Amino acid sequence: MTDTTYRVQMQDVYKDYGTNHVIKDVNLNVKNNEVVVLIGPSGAGKSTVLRMINGLETTTKGHILIDGADISQAHVDINHIREKIGMVFQHFNLFPHMTVLENVILAPVELKKADKAAATAEARQFLETVGLTEKADAMPASLSGGQQQRVAIARALAMHPDIMLFDEPTSALDPEMVGDVLQVMRKLAQQGMTMVIVTHEMGFAKEVADRVVFFDGGKILEQGTPTEIFDHPQEERTQAFLNKVLQA
Repeated sequence: MTDTTYRVQMQDVYKDYGTNHVIKDVNLNVKNNEVVVLIGPSGAGKSTVLRMINGLETTTKGHILIDGADISQAHVDINHIREKIGMVFQHFNLFPHMTVLENVILAPVELKKADKAAATAEARQFLETVGLTEKADAMPASLSGGQQQRVAIARALAMHPDIMLFDEPTSALDPEMVGDVLQVMRKLAQQGMTMVIVTHEMGFAKEVADRVVFFDGGKILEQGTPTEIFDHPQEERTQAFLNKVLQA
């Protein structure tokens, strides 16, 4: 059943790799302008959920709807749907032979056939959003990891996505670089971007999330507001996980 109040709907979703059951009966809805943060131990299935929302992985069973379009159906143009979704991975995957600016304008010009001058002007605005105006002509190799990740965010924003997915965007960064990336994500949340975020940064999750979803063993064990999950978790497994990570 389609509900137009949701940007993303996962309905009874399963994902198997042979006999390995990675996702088990996941039901997850994301409203427009909502920030949903997925937490849980490594291997719980969080990143797989993001990849399925973006159409990078298919479902074994169940349905995923993006703005009402069921991407589980063969007749749906997944590339058209994917244009609505920006995704930022753990690793930046910038093109090393292109400048920062060239990396940001590549997709709008090549995929959306945007005017190059207009795309360039807009790319500079996105670089300003992520605090890297002065790095437009720099090569990726000259940037820190945190700066490269912020370029990756600008590159995703350049496609004007309706939904942004972040897959542990700070996990590959040195600790002192994490804050700059999280600050950009805070700004996007404040601007009303619909976001689904996988992160181990619990303080950040508590601050920006409208809803926190705890995954374990491929299932959603518990979800609620940050206060409900962090201060009053109901499940013993959630309590054990939070006790461990918050004391680390």
